[in-house]
This record gives sequence, C-alpha cells and structure tokens, in this order.
Amino acid sequence: MIRTSLLLISSTAFILSGCATSNRAAMKPIPKGPDYARQLLPGDSALRRVTDPARMPPIGEAFHNRDAFLLDAIDESLIWFAAPSSRQFYPFENVTHEQAAASLRAFQHLLETSYNEVEFTSEFRRLFDIYESVGYDGRGNVLFTGYYAGEFLASPERTARFRFPLYKRPDDLVTDPVTGRPLGRLLARDRTIPYFTRRQIEESNRLKGSELYWLESPLDVYIIHINGSAKLRMHDSSLRYVGYAGKTDRPYSSLAEAIIEAGIMSRNEMNLAAIKRLYHRHPQQIRELFYKNENYVFFTEYEGGGWPAGSLGVKVTQESSLATDKKIYPRGGLVLVDTESVTFASGKRKFTRFMLDQDTGGAIQAPGRADIYMGEGNSAEILAGGQYAEGRLFYFFLKPKEVARFGRSQSGRTSAVVPDGK
Repeated sequence: MIRTSLLLISSTAFILSGCATSNRAAMKPIPKGPDYARQLLPGDSALRRVTDPARMPPIGEAFHNRDAFLLDAIDESLIWFAAPSSRQFYPFENVTHEQAAASLRAFQHLLETSYNEVEFTSEFRRLFDIYESVGYDGRGNVLFTGYYAGEFLASPERTARFRFPLYKRPDDLVTDPVTGRPLGRLLARDRTIPYFTRRQIEESNRLKGSELYWLESPLDVYIIHINGSAKLRMHDSSLRYVGYAGKTDRPYSSLAEAIIEAGIMSRNEMNLAAIKRLYHRHPQQIRELFYKNENYVFFTEYEGGGWPAGSLGVKVTQESSLATDKKIYPRGGLVLVDTESVTFASGKRKFTRFMLDQDTGGAIQAPGRADIYMGEGNSAEILAGGQYAEGRLFYFFLKPKEVARFGRSQSGRTSAVVPDGK
C-alpha cells in the first residue's frame, strides 16, 4: 500500500517459509522454484481477454461464497474513485475511469438484486468483459500469499528492552509525485543516486534522530517493514498506529528464498511461527539474511479510525482486499481470486472469492504475485503465514455500452469523499 496509512508490503507466507532443521550442515541447498517475480516484456500486458469457455472463472461459486463485508469493500473502492486524484491512474490501457467506477456500481447492484447463482452468473456475463492475469508463466498461474495487520509491543523512547527503531521518512528520499515510485537519494543540484542499503542504514546509525518508535527485536522491525503497517501497544496499554511513508529504490528480495537457498529450511512448510522459533535460536544468522533484502521502508503515525488502509488510502477488508503490482494492474477494480487457503484445523480449503484490488506491496512486483489480506490479530497472522498457493486471477470491467446505465449509484449506499492525494 502506498499510503499515509499503510502499505502492507508483502505476504507473510512469502517472507518466512519452511521449518527449521536441527542439522543444517546435512542439508544441501534447495533448487530454486518457479520464477514468480518474472517481469513482463516491454509492451506486454498483464491482462488478456477471456473468450474461451474452458477458461471462464467460477462466477457462480464466487457469488455463493460472498459475505456482507464484500459490499463494504466495494464502498471503500467507490470512495477512492470519487476522489479527483484517482483520475490520474486512468485510462488504464483501454479502460476509462468512468468505466472502472461504473463496473463497481453495476456489480454492487447485481449483488443486491440477484436471487440465485444462475440468475447472477447469467446477468454478470452479459454485463461484463472478463480478463485474466497472464501469471508468472504466461499460462495464468499466479502465486497467492497472505498478509495481515499485526500488533506489536513498542516504546516511544529507546530503553533497555526496546532498542530497534522504525524510522520516519528521511528528507533526502525522492519519489515520483504521481506514482510514488522511489527514485533514490537527493544530492545537490537535483541529482539522485541509489539510496543506502538496509545494512548501511542499520549499521551506520545514519538516520539517528528520525526514530518514530522502538521495537523489541530486529525481527519485529522486519515484519512491520514487510506488512507495511502496525498497531503498536505502549507500556501503559495505549495504542499507536503506524503506516507506510515511503521506501528506498533498492531491490527487494525474499527472506524465504534466502533461507531456503541457505539450506536452513525446506520449501514445503510456509510458517511464520517456524521462522520466529528459528530467529530466537539463531538471531544473528537470520538477521544476516535480512540484509539480502536491500529495500528499506519508512513510516508515519496516523489515526486508527481508518486502520488498516491500503495503497488507495481506504480501509482494507478481510478476505475482500487484494494487493497487486499497481504498475501493471488497475487500481480499485473488481477481481476474482480462485486458489486455495489454509484453515485452522482441516488443512487446505478452496478459496474462490470476489475481491477488490486495493493494495500493493514491495514483494508484489510482477504479474505472477498477489497478496490476500487476511485481517487483524493473531488468527489472521496464522492464516497469512500459511497462505502460499498458486491459482488464477481475473478482472472484470463493464462493457462500454452499459457504462451510462450505471453512471450513478443503483443501491443508495453512500460513500464519503476522501481528500486529494491518496
């Protein structure tokens, strides 16, 4: 999320994966898996129109799996579309701003007036053009990971217990004023160079004086960097909220892949609890692997009423908000995710849901990656930590001839307008 609220930057499951082995020397380095970070070639699109009946998404199943929170998520996207600043991101390829906003109103109207899956599916296919992601392999396969909004113990001052800072955005960090893309470190005469690496920032103490809050461990700091926001509990039980304020232009790399390649963990178990146990046994070894990710994230404090919010500046909704690469996917729109997710007791379950594309992330930088927002707290952490499955991703836009019909709200649900700049 690029926000004054929060950037839930990447999936917990992709950060930390596998289970620790007690005999590291006996393990051989594990071969690399699929290249989920594969970039598009110049001029290529992340989306392609679906016309083959065999590749149509399970629209009826997603309708069956809907819940009341989906309507809330739609309203949040409509809040964003109502802000004049949202127009700068459209047209997206050949989709206009009016068409994208009307698509949400049409979908909202269908949800509120359809009596069954058959009726809904028939009308949906009549109204919407259907697109699918090309995925990481050109065959539509996307890796879905998960993220959550966590709570951490913290202090406004450095103490013997709280010694590891979250930093405010430095004045010399330059980003594109429209897209938010980091450009580097500002020098004299408007010249920019690459920003300092994670290691350089943390080992040099060069940002001393810009600490926002102090955490208990480097692992807490790293997880907040990856999630992009946090609820912080102070010693007096009061709460503070921090969110994304910018990141460096240095490359992001996955801690999971670093651990796997080092032969410390296996790929077949993606579990945040396992990496926490490993860190507590071998903190220096794992901290050294943090530095393979040169990218660094900065934070700001904000009010908790809209927490957690995504890169659109509106609140994200459990299992209804998705994070994607906003350089190649359209903001705010309606999507369908067809994959698997974990449960607390019974292993995997089918996850087929309509969602809204409302967020982005540092690790989510390719057509083959997407992050599912799992919610707040410990339960969401478990679900996010176990989310690691391939699937398919679809986008829907109202057919141009239908846009005028849904130019205004059909349901009477109201939305406030957010200020410009989100």
